[in-house]
Amino acid sequence: MSSHLDQKNPDSSSEEPTPHVPPQPDPPHHEEDLDESENRQMRVAMKMIGSAMVFIGFLQVFLAAQTGAEITVFPMFIYFGGMALWAHSSIENATIRYLVITFSLLCGLAFFHFGEVLFWHIYVIYWGTVLMVVYFMFKTQKPTKS
Repeated sequence: MSSHLDQKNPDSSSEEPTPHVPPQPDPPHHEEDLDESENRQMRVAMKMIGSAMVFIGFLQVFLAAQTGAEITVFPMFIYFGGMALWAHSSIENATIRYLVITFSLLCGLAFFHFGEVLFWHIYVIYWGTVLMVVYFMFKTQKPTKS
């Protein structure tokens, strides 16, 4: 029995016990992370507002194209302003992004300068929007299921 008491327990050591170290708190968020988060939120908001403006402006164009009614330049401001917001938040390539923004703003200013929307303008915008939607619908890749 004495041999059993003479053996040292491997878990207990004769050294002083080390003090308990509390777990380290999470590192504080860097301002870069916050800026990136805010930037992402702003891009999403711009995408939503731009898409809504394009839809509202296109709705007027669609109704005018289907019924033959005349429209004012105000729906064109909404449409092209929404297109500029959408392009700024969605298009990754800077050259294409700023070309689309410039084109949108120039078209809006041209309608403002002339002060009227002719019937052929309505059809150009109508079919241009249809082609743009079809292009992006087939260009976007479906996510792969894992």
